Amino acid sequence: MATGITAGVVLLLVGVVSIRFLSKRRKLQGPILRKKTERGSNQRSQDLLVNTAIIPNKREISSETSADECELPLFDLSTLAVATEDFSDANKLGQGGFGCVYKGIIDEGQEIAVKRLSKNSGQGVEEFKNELRLIARLQHRNLVRLLGCCVEMEEKMLIYEYMENKSLDSILFNKQKSLLLDWQRRFNIICGIARGLLYLHQDSRFRIIHRDLKASNILLDKEMNPKISDFGMARIFGGDETEGNTKRVVGTYGYMSPEYAMDGLFSVKSDVFSFGVLALEIVTGKKNRGFYYQNNQRNLLGHAWRLWREGTASELLDSAVGESFSPCEVMRCIQVGLLCVQEQAEDRPNMATVVLMLGSESATLPQPKHPGFCLGRRPVDEHSETIYEETCTVNQVTVTMLDAR
Repeated sequence: MATGITAGVVLLLVGVVSIRFLSKRRKLQGPILRKKTERGSNQRSQDLLVNTAIIPNKREISSETSADECELPLFDLSTLAVATEDFSDANKLGQGGFGCVYKGIIDEGQEIAVKRLSKNSGQGVEEFKNELRLIARLQHRNLVRLLGCCVEMEEKMLIYEYMENKSLDSILFNKQKSLLLDWQRRFNIICGIARGLLYLHQDSRFRIIHRDLKASNILLDKEMNPKISDFGMARIFGGDETEGNTKRVVGTYGYMSPEYAMDGLFSVKSDVFSFGVLALEIVTGKKNRGFYYQNNQRNLLGHAWRLWREGTASELLDSAVGESFSPCEVMRCIQVGLLCVQEQAEDRPNMATVVLMLGSESATLPQPKHPGFCLGRRPVDEHSETIYEETCTVNQVTVTMLDAR
């Protein structure tokens, strides 16, 4: 009987030890399994990006660029949820056809902007891929910097450096905030945008046409330095390719060149036209879109052209600038703006010439020809009325064909 009791006690002890061992093993395996799951999720995200040619495989990276320069950091969804306080409305910076942009704070207090793709936006997926393909490989002080991305389950996000002063349009077209933009700041913004566009057209590894350059796509940092953003509509040209033709036009009416708005033809000169509109808006503090002057249906380009021909273009300057400005710089910016919005694409300067004209006080600038009115009819004479339709942003997926010139 004693032997039976002893055997029972031994079996009980073995059972207790076994249960504690299995319990401890499960606790140890839990974090390991979770880490494996997280690694698996991140690996699937990385594989998705590589397979769609968003992040290049290391074998595809040229000898000019190291792997570290091309690999884009992947953020966890949980990290971004914490950073943005679960994407709260209080942290929302803006909203567009692609979805919403949120302010976030990550490790060590770094501020970020999180562009969260709307789950119902089919076109947004294409813009997401396009933006990653382009901006991940571009580095310039006048282009917004992409810090990383997040692809988990149905979520797709882009993470950018945070711009303290948000977009140019939120200040330029606000009666009170526009007082922050004195002439020196406006001139620096115009020149900065020109340098960023020159980099895209000529100085980067690729020839890139932005196709949606406008005030809301220019972001301002805490020193009011401009940075071009939103490359979802952009297109890469390679080799001798300089022009493209699209079946469906995308972009924003009011900034679109006539040949692009009417015929779907785009080139570097299309971006030059948009820059010209933007330059005139910065000088005047008025939108080209929906601009009316003294009950005549005339857009900002028509108004500027009329004053230029009458020799009173200095009247275009925004009164919010105050009394401290350089009349020569103002007139130079107006003239460059009008040169950029000329009706014929071949008459417009390229961005290298634009940067040169803006930076030189002694350069002789050519006289601008009639601007292109991509909306409505061109006036037959000075006294005829021009009809302009209401403008809007066109958000459509494009099918693009490239033609070498």
